Amino acid sequence: MVIAIVVAAFALIAGLVANRYLRPRLLTEDDDSGMAVKDLVAPLLTLTVLLLAFVLVTANGSYGKAEVASRGEARALDQLVETAEYAPAAQRSDVQADAICYARAVRVKEWPAMSEGKGSTAPSVWSTDLRRTFRTMQGDEAFGMLVSADHKRSDEREERLTQATASIPSAIFWFLLAVLAVTVAALGLCLPRKDNRGQLAALTLVTVLLTATLCIIRDVDRPFGGIVDVEPTAISDVEQQATRDFLAHAKLSDLPCDKQGDRTTS
Repeated sequence: MVIAIVVAAFALIAGLVANRYLRPRLLTEDDDSGMAVKDLVAPLLTLTVLLLAFVLVTANGSYGKAEVASRGEARALDQLVETAEYAPAAQRSDVQADAICYARAVRVKEWPAMSEGKGSTAPSVWSTDLRRTFRTMQGDEAFGMLVSADHKRSDEREERLTQATASIPSAIFWFLLAVLAVTVAALGLCLPRKDNRGQLAALTLVTVLLTATLCIIRDVDRPFGGIVDVEPTAISDVEQQATRDFLAHAKLSDLPCDKQGDRTTS
């Protein structure tokens, strides 16, 4: 985002400098009236706005999918914890403990890693433990429901990790930035050289709006690492609920992990 702001500011300054020193050489006659504001904005701005709008919709779609996947994963994990109540006592404690540790690992380890478009191996430790517990329950009436909930959790996690990666290629972002810079510089060149306060204010406002749109696209396209990001609220709520269910028949010290989701017992 900083690069976008710097490039836009540089383009605006370049356009005004060109208006001051280059435009008189390009004109064969004195022209102090310049273009009207509506004529100034229309040509290049139309293409720029259309491109930004299209890419913004794409980025917003990725953000929405990331939020849906995060909530879906939390719901599947919650279903896993609740279904474990129908399992034998030993497996019930193991499933709920693994679910708590999984939620902690996702919240503490994987969420920060997703800001860079990466995942973490920490949650996989506990999903492997879950499947190991399931194998001891084959033939139990809760087995099918637990496996189904775990498959849903796995699918939603995979979707969440997929959406953590930028959906808009870097080449497209740099192309949009170049179009924005050319548009602002060209419009600055077309400003009237005298009595141009109104046009200058309009151009500055247009530059700010276009730059803000590009920054929003960049931010929304990274749903787990920007200013407007998806918080691990849903998985945190499930962790708290699972902890309450686990403590109804066990002690907190029985958990096989610490508060960061790292294994503490073999």
